[in-house]
Amino acid sequence: MLIVESIHHVTLPVKDLNQSVGFYSKLLGLKQIERPPFPFSGAWFQVGTQQLHLTEWTDEKKSPDFSMNTRDHHVAFRVKSINEALEWLRKQGYREDHANPSLRLWVKLDSVAGFPQIFLFDPDGHLIEINAQRKED
Repeated sequence: MLIVESIHHVTLPVKDLNQSVGFYSKLLGLKQIERPPFPFSGAWFQVGTQQLHLTEWTDEKKSPDFSMNTRDHHVAFRVKSINEALEWLRKQGYREDHANPSLRLWVKLDSVAGFPQIFLFDPDGHLIEINAQRKED
């Protein structure tokens, strides 16, 4: 039997690499790491012991629909404080009632999952989950 020890990386296709690098490094605070010299554009980030790989998408047919479905594919990042994460995201212009779906937050502090969650979209419409071990007062 094959024994899988952990997830090594998640790869997301992106349309605008510079915009996505800004989202993941400046908004989410991920550390960009060296990437092999592949014959296509991309960027890698360290996330704890795992990695996030971005590859530049060249198919013009792909466009974000910004429909929130937590059962769909998404990447989840764990933070120490859900309150600090929520405060940071709001300071960056994200909020629950934003008219622009790319800047809208879905906050589930009492989630059925058993831990608090915040959902938002990256510039390409990939669903991003931010969660913490516990809800804070």
